[in-house]
Amino acid sequence: MFRKPAHVVADRVAGHVTVRHRARPSAIRAALPGILLVMFLAALDQTIMASALPSVAGDLNGLDRMPAIITSYLVAATAAMPLAGKLGDAFGRKRILQSALVVFILGAVLCGLAQSVPALIAFRAVQGIGGGGLMISAQAIIGELVSPRERGRYLGIIGSAFIAAAVVGPLAGGVAVDLFTWRWIFYLHIPLGIAALAVVSMTLHLAAPARHEPVDYAGAALLCLAIVLVILLCGGAAGRETPFLALAAAASVAGWLLTARRATDPIIPLGLFRDRSFAIPTAISFLIGFAMFATVSFLPAFLQVGLGLSATASGGVLLVLVVGLLSTMTVSGLLITWTGRYKAYPVAGTALAVPAAWLFSTLDSRSSIWVVLAATLGLGFGIGLVMQVMVLLVQNSVGRRDLGTATSTLTLLRQVGAAIGVAVLGSLITARFVAAVPTEVAASLGEGLNSLTPQLLAGLPAEDRAAVQEAFGGALPPVFVYAAIVLAAAFVLALFLPQRELRTVAFADDDGGGAPVRQRSGRDSAGSKQHRERRHRAQPAHRRTRDAAPDGRTA
Repeated sequence: MFRKPAHVVADRVAGHVTVRHRARPSAIRAALPGILLVMFLAALDQTIMASALPSVAGDLNGLDRMPAIITSYLVAATAAMPLAGKLGDAFGRKRILQSALVVFILGAVLCGLAQSVPALIAFRAVQGIGGGGLMISAQAIIGELVSPRERGRYLGIIGSAFIAAAVVGPLAGGVAVDLFTWRWIFYLHIPLGIAALAVVSMTLHLAAPARHEPVDYAGAALLCLAIVLVILLCGGAAGRETPFLALAAAASVAGWLLTARRATDPIIPLGLFRDRSFAIPTAISFLIGFAMFATVSFLPAFLQVGLGLSATASGGVLLVLVVGLLSTMTVSGLLITWTGRYKAYPVAGTALAVPAAWLFSTLDSRSSIWVVLAATLGLGFGIGLVMQVMVLLVQNSVGRRDLGTATSTLTLLRQVGAAIGVAVLGSLITARFVAAVPTEVAASLGEGLNSLTPQLLAGLPAEDRAAVQEAFGGALPPVFVYAAIVLAAAFVLALFLPQRELRTVAFADDDGGGAPVRQRSGRDSAGSKQHRERRHRAQPAHRRTRDAAPDGRTA
C-alpha cells in the first residue's frame, strides 16, 4: 500500500480529502542541532554537578548547606519558568531562548569565581534563572515544530542529547574533582553556551507570534515569590521566621490567584486545569519531580560518604539511571507514534519505580554495589516511561497560543516537586546524620563535620572513618521510603489518565489558527459535524475562544 510522506497528512472532512503539510522536515532538521545543544547544556549542568557536589560543599566549608546549593538553582529555575513560557508565547520563543543562554553563561562564570557557600548559592540562582528559560524554550520549540503523534520519532534523537550529558557530565564532574578543581565544572559551560547561542541564532527560524495581550507581570512576580517562600518553608530554612514566611506565602498565593482570575492573559490560566488531560499529567509530574530529583541529588553523597566510592565511580552509577530512563523513553515514544496510544506506559512506569525506590531505603554502608545498580536501573526504567508522556499529553491538550504556558506549567510543577523533595529530604538526611555521628567523633571533627569530603574522609583514622560511614549510610537510605510513597501516589493518578487522540499536524505549519488537529479514525471521526459539536461543548470556555479556527470550527 502507498504511504504518504512523513510531512503530509490528509484530513477527511464532510467527504472531501484535504492534503495539508506537517512541519517541514527541512525546518526540523535545521533547528534540531541548536535545540539539541541547548538541551545538552541544560542536562549537563544537572549531571556534572551531582557527582561533584560533596567536594564543592566540603571545599567551601558548607557540607551542612549542601541542600541549599541544589535548591537555589531549582528554586530560581522554577520561578523563572512561568514567565519564560508566557514571554515565549507573547514575543517569540527564539528571542527568549537567546536571552536565557546569556543569563546561563553569566551565572556559570560567577559560580566558577565563588569563594564562599553563600556566594555560590546566589550565583547558582542566577544560573538557574537562565536554566529555567532553556528548559521551557527548548521543549516549547519542539512542541511547535513537531506534532504529538510524530514526537516519538524524535525522542531517540532528542534523547541523544541527554545520553551525551549523562555520559560526559558525571565523568567530567568526577575527573574535575579528582584531578583538577570543582570550578572547572562551571568553566566548561562557557564555551558550550557560546556555541549554543551561535547555532540557535543561525539555524532556528520560527514565525512571529500573533498580536498578544499585555503580559501579567504582577501575577508572575507574586507566583515567583510564592514558589520561593513555599520551598523555603518546606526545607526548614526559615527558622524563627517561619510564621512570618508562612503568612507571606499564603498572601502571595492568594494574590496570584486573584490576578489569575482578573488578568486578561494570566501567567497561568486557571481554566487549563479543568481538562483532565492537563490536570492529571501536571500532578504526576509534581510527584515524579519530588521522588526522582531528590534521589538523584543525594545518591552520589551516599555512594561517596556512605560506601566510600570516588566521585568518578558515583557518577558512573548515575549514568546507569539515565541509560535506563532514555531506553524506555525511546522505545515507548516509538510505540506511541505507531499505535497512537499512551496510557499503559505511565501506569507501568510508576508501578516499576515504586519497588525501585523502596529498594534504596534498604541500603546501608555495607550494601553491595550491585543492589545499588539494580535499584538505580529500575528507577530509570520506570521514570523513562512517564516523563515525556506527560509533556506530550499537556502539549496535545492546548492550542498554539497556550503552548509555552502549558509546557512551563508542567515543568514548573515538576521543578517545584523537585525543589520541595530536595529541601525536605535533605533536611531529614542532615538531621539524621548529625544525630547518628558518635559524640566523641563529632567532637574530634568539630567544624570539619560540615566540611566532610571523600578526600577528608579517606584521611581519617580507620575507626573514625568507619563511624562516619556507618552514620551517613544509616541516615540517608530510610528517607527514600518517602520517595516510594510519593511514587505510589503517582501510580494511582496514572490510572485515571484519559486516552485521547493525538494531534497529527505541527503548529509551525498549521493554518487553522493554532487549533489542535486530531488524528482521524474510522471509529471516532473528528471530521463529523456531531463530533465537532460534542468536543466544542465539552471544552472549557477559555479554550473554545482561544482555539477556535478562523472558519468558526473548533478542534
